[in-house]
Amino acid sequence: MSEAFNETPERDAASSFLRQFARRRTSAEPEERCELCSTALNPLHQHLLDPKKRQILCACDGCAILFCGQAGAHYLRVPRRLRSLIDFQISDLQWEALMVPINLAFFYRDTAADKVFAMYPSPAGATESLLTLDSWQEIVAQNPDLQTMEADVEALLVNRVGNSSEYYLVPIDECYRLVGIIRMHWRGLSGGTDVWKEIQRFFDDLRARSTESRRPVHA
Repeated sequence: MSEAFNETPERDAASSFLRQFARRRTSAEPEERCELCSTALNPLHQHLLDPKKRQILCACDGCAILFCGQAGAHYLRVPRRLRSLIDFQISDLQWEALMVPINLAFFYRDTAADKVFAMYPSPAGATESLLTLDSWQEIVAQNPDLQTMEADVEALLVNRVGNSSEYYLVPIDECYRLVGIIRMHWRGLSGGTDVWKEIQRFFDDLRARSTESRRPVHA
């Protein structure tokens, strides 16, 4: 059983980010602007998250420091670190216990809801999959890197499509970027060849930008 990502106000906010992403990719305007002060932004810029609305904003460095540098700040800064979890441990039975219907998903802890969400991209946007707490805790116990995942702003991104599996700890906006790619390029019932090429390109880029994180070797 699952529910559409955009069926609640919080999910509508996330879908709004996807619509913004689509406009930015197709717009003829030469530059993006900070959504807080309207300063022109470089292509690589800060993102802020409103954890209550699950809304992501583009921001300049100054606004990112101003709005995120103190306790109780309205926004959270989305980190930029990308980690490839080379030795990630999960069995097929554990994956099935997560009740994700496809082999592409991301997981993040929402502090407002005080729970871990399991989401998977679809042509309609990101969709929530029912997640049992016991199955998630078991996987966390096997993979200490997950204990370092920042609530709200980082996610475990899983790609088990095809013959190999990939696991990453990524900024939450990378997950929404993947969802936006799928929404823009999906055609027909199976998605078409273009969408799978774009998904492959996304993970090729992610792999190239990530640092490898391996399990410590104990004597």
